[in-house]
Formats: sequence, structure tokens, C-alpha cells
Amino acid sequence: MRDSNLHIKLVSRFLLTIFLAFVITAPGVIAQSKEVVAKSGEGIYTLLKRNGLNPTLYTSAFIELNKNSLGKDNTLYRGVKYKLPNITEGTTAAVSTAKLSAQSKKMDIFGAKYANVEIESDELKGAIYYLVAGHGGPDPGAVGKYNNHQLCEDEYAYDVTLRMARKLIEKGATVYMITTDKNDGIRDDSFLKCDKDEVCYPNRTIPLNQMKRLRQRVDATNQLYKKNRNAFQRVIIMHVDSRSKGENIDIFFYHDSRSNTGKEAAQILQRTFHNKYNEHQPGRGYQGTVSSRNLYVLKNTYPVGVYIELANINHARDIKRLIIADNRQAVANWLTLGLVTDFKTNK
Repeated sequence: MRDSNLHIKLVSRFLLTIFLAFVITAPGVIAQSKEVVAKSGEGIYTLLKRNGLNPTLYTSAFIELNKNSLGKDNTLYRGVKYKLPNITEGTTAAVSTAKLSAQSKKMDIFGAKYANVEIESDELKGAIYYLVAGHGGPDPGAVGKYNNHQLCEDEYAYDVTLRMARKLIEKGATVYMITTDKNDGIRDDSFLKCDKDEVCYPNRTIPLNQMKRLRQRVDATNQLYKKNRNAFQRVIIMHVDSRSKGENIDIFFYHDSRSNTGKEAAQILQRTFHNKYNEHQPGRGYQGTVSSRNLYVLKNTYPVGVYIELANINHARDIKRLIIADNRQAVANWLTLGLVTDFKTNK
């Protein structure tokens, strides 16, 4: 009887060992790195999205897998095959993916390609953002040209603002788009079609008169602010500058001279960009500034505000910051990162 029990125990342990070995090693055996070819103008973010992978989860793994095939600043080469990361290390990534799927929401404002938004964290839970993309409706703002294409300030400011809105929501924030275009979700095109169908929250026609237009978005923001009076709130105003063709500028920030908190928020964003440029383009330097300016929307909206100038629409190097979709996404990502720091510092 004792020998029989011992035999059963040994067999059980053997089967358990085989089972555990299978559980631990099976993912690595089954998962093989898929290779895909980079398209013209494509970056890591868009390549991962095109292949159904969340860039937030998989960018670092992608870079590690393909570090010998990437260009400067981790750019992709057209026509080159790249390996896609897969879930092979334990179950952490699988659990994360499951959690994200359970917390996803569909938001049509981002367009069909980007409508499904996965809530990745609660870092910004309790934070409310009013996002104002400059100009819109009958006013395209500054207009530039590149390779015979017309570039309208309001379209590029809106696309970066939409991308930032999506990132903020992914981190648990509540976001109000003060200027919206129901037909223009996030677009990965280089040259964004100029149109005049933008509206002001909740669905008001944008007037041609500049002062009426500015008052309209101030009123929309302030009414929402009153409803959320006790919450952490920020208004972010996005523009593209127009200067001489020879003047290359970095992203810079304005704040209301009366607001020390606004100045601090702008400085946090500036430092974030300084650090990111040092990380991704060592030696390039970053010259973006923070200063106060008497701008109507910034001065008259109730929430703490930061006014952002993305580029000089007339400078060839600055234009690449606008027309390359991955660059627009990087700007949105870095702004979001800075806003997370602002929230954690001041909530």
C-alpha cells in the first residue's frame, strides 16, 4: 500500500512538472515574430497601429527587436522588413491587453481608424481638459505652401489637438473639444484638406468675425468650467505660427501674466520637450520658450491655460513637424506626458 501511494505521488509530480513546463514554455514556442514591410512615410507608431498593436505597449519592444534596422531617431526605412513584437514573456502583456479591451470605448470624433480608445491607466482620473484648436470654420488661420500643396493652420492644429485628446482619454482624463469637425477624425495624410465645416462646442456655427469667434469659444469653455468648478481643469489652446520663411522655431508656450500656475504648467511642458529632444535627438538642442502674452482666449477663460505654437508654417523644417503624421503624434504624446506631470504636481 505504501509503495502504491509512493508510485501515485511520483506519477502525479511528473505530470505536474510536465504541465508547468508546458504552461511556462508554450508561449515562447508558439509565438513567432511576424515580419512586415514599412510603407513610405510610415513611422513606428503607424506601423504598429496598422498591424493591430497598441504603440504604448509595444514601441519599446519593437525598437529592441529592430534596433539594427532603424535609422536616426528610430525612423523606419521604406521597403525594409521589420519584426513585430509578440507576447512571449510571462502573462503580463496578455493581462494588460485583456484589461485594456475591457476598458475600451468607441469615440467617433477620432475617425474610423482611431475610434476605439483603450483606457490604459487612471493617471489623469479627475482631470478635465478643454482643448481649443485655433481658428476653424470660415477662418483657416495661417496658410502656407509645400510642394504645391496648401497648408491650413486650423487643420494641422486640429489634428494634433485630436491626437492629444485621445492620449489624455487613454490616461483617464475627461476631455472637451471646444472646436470640432465631425468629418475630420485623426488623419495620417501628409497634406490635410482645408475645409470650413468646423463648429464650436456643443454644435455652434463659427462666425467669421474674429472677436465673435473668440468670445464664442471663451463662453463655451467658461460654461463648462462652472459645471465642473471643484475639479482640476486646464484649457489648452493650439495654434501654428506664421513667420518669415527663414525663421525656424521650436514649439513654444504662452501663459496669462496673472497666472503663476499657468506659467508653471507651460514650464513643465517646455521641460518635457527639452528632455524628449535630448533623448531622441541628442545634440540638436531645443529652443522653445515660455512667456506671457495678452491673448484674448488665454486671458478670458476661467481655467488655468496654456497657449501653444506648434511651428512656423512657412519654414521648410518646421513644416515637416506638421506634415509627417508620426511627428504630429510625437508632439501629442509629449504634450500629454507634460500634462500628466502638471496634474500630479498641482492636483
